[in-house]
Amino acid sequence: MKDLHKTASRFSATTIAGLLCLMALPASAQTAIKIAHPNVPDHPMGQAFSYFEELVESRSNGEFEVDVYHSSQFGNFDSVVQGLQTGMLQMGSASTPNLAPFSNDFLIFDMPFLFPSYEAADMITDGPIGRTAAQALSETGIIGLGYIDIGFRHIFNNKRSVETISDLEGLKIRSTPSSAHIATLELLGINPTPISWNEVYTALQQGTVDGIDIDLNLAWFNNFHEVNKNLTLVRSLYSPHLVMISQNFYDSLDPNDQIMISEAFAEMKLYQRKLIRENEEMIIGEMEKAGVNIVELSEEERAEWAAATQGVYDQFEDEVGSDLIERARATMTE
Repeated sequence: MKDLHKTASRFSATTIAGLLCLMALPASAQTAIKIAHPNVPDHPMGQAFSYFEELVESRSNGEFEVDVYHSSQFGNFDSVVQGLQTGMLQMGSASTPNLAPFSNDFLIFDMPFLFPSYEAADMITDGPIGRTAAQALSETGIIGLGYIDIGFRHIFNNKRSVETISDLEGLKIRSTPSSAHIATLELLGINPTPISWNEVYTALQQGTVDGIDIDLNLAWFNNFHEVNKNLTLVRSLYSPHLVMISQNFYDSLDPNDQIMISEAFAEMKLYQRKLIRENEEMIIGEMEKAGVNIVELSEEERAEWAAATQGVYDQFEDEVGSDLIERARATMTE
């Protein structure tokens, strides 16, 4: 009886310990959503992904845990794509020039002076042209959720005030690796110099390049106005980012969660675009206060710059397709 009592006591203690362990476990494990993007947290893109995090975690009652890797912490574009394909990432963001290898349709965003306004750009990104380009990623196991803004490109430089196209002659300007981007700058009389993003500030500071072709928000939140004191408002190229989600991850969700993720992104997209666009007036004012000389091209002068870059359309017509360019123009004039 004594041995039986000991056995019962051991069984009771073991059972209680096991129950206590079970009680300590969460009712269900959280689903992780790891997101990677290249911008700093204060940039509208960073703010928007934080907003997306809040929306998803609150609407899922904590079922989802969102972890945002900002400032290219996860790595470059190739690392993001591989992360989405292998399951190490669930979502990511990439600029359209990086996506051109998946579909030439993305090259529409590299055509100079094509987009007259943000509203016109929305007709392309949110319409059939943007959706068709994004669908090309499906063959790689990635879904394109939709596009957010980077903005229209302008020219900063630290050499001289640029008021006419002749003032550009010989300026050494940092460009992206995009062939169409480089061709655009060359036709304007500029010496384009591709430099990796993480080296840009130092290159501007040390005079490795005279300036940079970039949008206002990226320039402001990366403090480029500290090292470039001349800004010409050009609006040469419109640059969006495509927000992507892993196909395997999306397919693993139940339909209600898929809808919740899609709706949260739709809200985040509008929030991000609003920030980008409303910031621009503030940024111009703050840059003026910081001593930046700001020139806004007249419509006549801008038309001259646009005419000078028409050779880009001839050079890339076979890749982009003249029909796509015409469809884009027609869409934006409807």
